[in-house]
Amino acid sequence: MTNPDLNIDDPLDDFTRREITLNDVTKVVHTTGSGPAVIVMTEMPGIIPHVARFSRWVRDAGFTVYMPSLFGRDGAAVTGEEGAEIFQRACVSSEFRAFAGNGSSPVTLWLRALAKLAHEECDGPGVGAIGMCFTGNFALSMMLEPSMLAPVLSQPSLPLDDPGGLENTPKELVAIRQRLEKDDLTVLAYRFEGDNFCMAQRFQAYTEALGERFIGNVLPDSTANTEDLPPFTSQFVTAPHSVVTTHLIDEIGQPTIAARDDILAFFKSRLVP
Repeated sequence: MTNPDLNIDDPLDDFTRREITLNDVTKVVHTTGSGPAVIVMTEMPGIIPHVARFSRWVRDAGFTVYMPSLFGRDGAAVTGEEGAEIFQRACVSSEFRAFAGNGSSPVTLWLRALAKLAHEECDGPGVGAIGMCFTGNFALSMMLEPSMLAPVLSQPSLPLDDPGGLENTPKELVAIRQRLEKDDLTVLAYRFEGDNFCMAQRFQAYTEALGERFIGNVLPDSTANTEDLPPFTSQFVTAPHSVVTTHLIDEIGQPTIAARDDILAFFKSRLVP
């Protein structure tokens, strides 16, 4: 895959734009590739070129990518101001529960149905998923769908107002842990050490809830990209945050590239017979 210009809008012309209706709700989903299905859920402020680049890496590793449009303008290299508006709208949307005390975001029910559909369309042992930032925990909530086998949580940031909070009810967490133990599955997670949105308290809470089934990886801040960041990141994200997108250094030997490769290997280990 050639390196795209991440500072201009990405036309996503190597993806197929689909309108998929599940649970009486229709959303746009961009698909590409072949092989077992992996659902890539965008970080804030939407499917920016960095997120599309990651989806192409997943595709090129031998998977069918399902990239749902959850907020923002698909493919857009948005300004900081537009990104802030998208963030504010998402925080008050009925689909998301950005703050503590309310359990899983309602959109995860739709995403679980998408996982079921993707498995039916692509076959294979099951489906993988990765959530990032605002959607970071969604892959864990999707474990309540039997086809989900490979959940990855990249800098899970909700709830925003409780560093040690989890975006699941205690009942959900018990069911998820039982599923992980019954099927001998694990949850892969990543964060930067100094992340202001996904702090050490959150990974500790995941460990307490899921035990050894939660594999948390913490990268030193010194390994994060700090150059040529998109406007939203440079204006509103004051510490290293986005492990596989904007703060990734696309060079061989870099820890963020190693994290990307570990995620791809995780998908292969669970989804490729």
